Amino acid sequence: MSLNHKHDNYSPPTTDEVDVGSAKDVEEIMRKYDRESNTRIWEGTPALIIRLLMVAFSAYCIWSTLFSVAALEKRLTIFLALIIIMGYLTYPASKHHVRTNFVPWYDFVLMFVGAASFIYYCVSYDALVKILTSASKMNALYTVIGIIGILCLMELCRRCVGVPILCVVGALLIYTFSTGIGTERILYTLFYTTSGVLSTPIQVCAKYIVVFIIFGAFLERTGIAAFFIELANSLVGGFSGGPAKVAVISSALCGMVSGSSVGNTVTTGSVTIPMMKKTGYKAEFAGAVEAAASTGGQIMPPIMGAAAFLMAEYMNVTYAEVALRAILPAVLYFTGIFIAVHLEAKKLGLRGIRREELPKISKLIGRIYLLLPLVVLVALVTTGTRSMQFSASIAILAAIIVSLFDKEDRITFPRILEALEAGGKGTITVAVACSMAGIIAGCITATGLASKLISGVVSISNQVTIMDPTLVALFLTMLCCIILGMGVPTTANYCIMASTCAPILITIGVPKIAAHFFVFYFGIVADITPPVALAAYAGSAIAKSNPMKTGINATKLAIGAFVVPYIFCLNPAMLFIDTTAFTVVQIIITSLVGIFGVAAAMNGYLFRHIGWPARIIICVAGLLMMDPTLVTDMIGIVLFAAAVAWQYFGAKRSAAAAV
Repeated sequence: MSLNHKHDNYSPPTTDEVDVGSAKDVEEIMRKYDRESNTRIWEGTPALIIRLLMVAFSAYCIWSTLFSVAALEKRLTIFLALIIIMGYLTYPASKHHVRTNFVPWYDFVLMFVGAASFIYYCVSYDALVKILTSASKMNALYTVIGIIGILCLMELCRRCVGVPILCVVGALLIYTFSTGIGTERILYTLFYTTSGVLSTPIQVCAKYIVVFIIFGAFLERTGIAAFFIELANSLVGGFSGGPAKVAVISSALCGMVSGSSVGNTVTTGSVTIPMMKKTGYKAEFAGAVEAAASTGGQIMPPIMGAAAFLMAEYMNVTYAEVALRAILPAVLYFTGIFIAVHLEAKKLGLRGIRREELPKISKLIGRIYLLLPLVVLVALVTTGTRSMQFSASIAILAAIIVSLFDKEDRITFPRILEALEAGGKGTITVAVACSMAGIIAGCITATGLASKLISGVVSISNQVTIMDPTLVALFLTMLCCIILGMGVPTTANYCIMASTCAPILITIGVPKIAAHFFVFYFGIVADITPPVALAAYAGSAIAKSNPMKTGINATKLAIGAFVVPYIFCLNPAMLFIDTTAFTVVQIIITSLVGIFGVAAAMNGYLFRHIGWPARIIICVAGLLMMDPTLVTDMIGIVLFAAAVAWQYFGAKRSAAAAV
C-alpha cells in the first residue's frame, strides 16, 4: 500500500511486520473476559444432537410466534424450558470445566429440574389458572417449583451473561423479602404471573427478538458482510487512512443487522484491523476503531440490531418514528469516529489503498440484490403491512432466495441448518437476560420500589446544588446503565434499561422517547467502556494490543455516544421533537461542525498539534454547537472559528519557517 512519509523518523510496518491475532487468540481472550464465549466443546454424535436441538428450537420459535394460538403462559414456559435445556448443554459452570463431550452430573440435575419446573407449569396451566387465583392459594409444591425455576435461571444467567446483572437481581430479591412480603406472594408474583419472569421482557424476546436473531444469522450467510466491506472499500478506501474509514462504514452497516457488538467486531475486524495496521495505525488505535464502529452499529437505523422494533413496542410508537428519531444521533456518532480516524491519518501522514487494489463499483452494483432482505423487512414493518415477527420471517425467506443468485455464498440446506443453529444459540443469553429483567421489574412492582428510587434520585439531584438536578439524575442513570450493560447482549440490555431506568427519567420530566434513547445508548456503550469492554477486548485480540488501552481509545473515539444523549434529553429538538424545519437544518449543520470540534480536541490534531488550552477551547465550542439552541450555536461558532484560524495560520507559519 502506498504511504506518504510526512515524518522522516516514521516508518509504517510492512505486510510481513504486521502482527495480528489469530482466531485462537480471539477465542482465548474472549473466554477470559466474555462469559458468553465460555462454551462446552462438542464433537461427533453429541455435537450433532446438540446442533439438531438448536435447529428444532429455532424452527419451533418461528412457528410459535407466527401460528401458535396457545395461551401466552404456555408458550413462554415451553420457551424457557427449552432455553434452560440448551443453556446448560452449552455453558459450563466454569471455564475450567470445559472438556470435550463432558457434562457433570450436577449440570444434568440442574437442567432437568429447571426445565421440569417450567414444563410442569405449562402442562398444568389450565388447572393452575383455577387454583392459583391469588398468593393465598400457593401450597408447598407450587412454592418449591417456583424456587427451583428461578434459581436455575439465575445460575444459567451467572454462566452465560455474567455477575453484574445477577448482583442487581440478588439485591432486589433480598430487599423484597426484607419488606415483610410473604414468600408465597413473592413467588406467586415472580413465577406464576406475567409480572415477573414471564413479564414484558421475555414476552418481547419470545415474540420478536428470537425471530430477528435468526434473521441476522441467515443474513450473515448471504455474504452481505463481505459486500459491505467491499462497498466501503470502494467508497473511501483510497482516501487518507482509508482502511480505518472502511472499518467505520462497514462496521456501521454490518453492526446494524448483527445485533452483537462483539460478534460484529470479530467478523469485520478480522478483515479491517490487519488492513489498518498495515497502513500504519497503531495496534491499540486499530482495535479501538473497529470496536467503536461495531458498537455504534447497534444505534444505526433502520435496523439498530433489532432494537428499533423493540423500542417501538415499549414506547407504543411506530417503527418509522423510532428510525427517524435515531438518524441524527447515529450520524453524529459515526461522524465523530470518521473525523478522528481522518485526523489520526493526517497526523501520521498515511495515505489510502492504491486505486488498482480497490473493488470496482460496477462489480458491486451487480450484487446490490443482497440488500433485498433488509429492504423487504423495513418496507413491511414501516408500512404496517405485516406484524414485525411476520415481516422478519418473510425477510428470512428473502435472504434464502437472494443467496441463490450468489455462487460464492449460496445458502444450501446445510447452511440453512447452520443458520437455524446459530439463531438458537444466540437466543440463549438474550432470553436469560430478559428473564432476569422480568425478575427485576417484578421485585420493583411488588415492593413499590419504583417510587422510592425516583424519590431517591430526585433527592440526590436536588442536594447537588452546583448542577442542574436533571443533569445529576441523567449522570446517575448513565452509571446504572453502563454497569447493568456489562456483558449483556444489545436487545436484552435495552429490555432491562427500559424496565428499570427509563421510567425514572420520564418521571423527572425527560420526554419518553428521549429517555428510552438515553438508556439504550448508555447500555450499548458498556461494550467499549472499561473495565468490562467486551467489544474493545475482541478488537484487541485481533490487533494484538493491550485490552485496557484499546478500551480507552475506543471510549475516546466514541465520545459522541457519551455527549449526544445528554443533549437530546436536555433539548429534545435533536430527536426532531417539537421543532421546525428551519431548526432541524440548523441543528444538523451546527451539530456536525460541533462533533468535528470535539473529535479534533480529543485527537489533539487539526492542521498541526493542538496544545491543551486550544483543545479545551475547541472542545467547549464543539459542545456548545451540539446543543440545539441558537445562542449556544453562535457562541460556539465564534470560539471554534477563532481556534481553527489560530491553528491554520500557525501551521502556515511553521511550514514557512521550516522552508
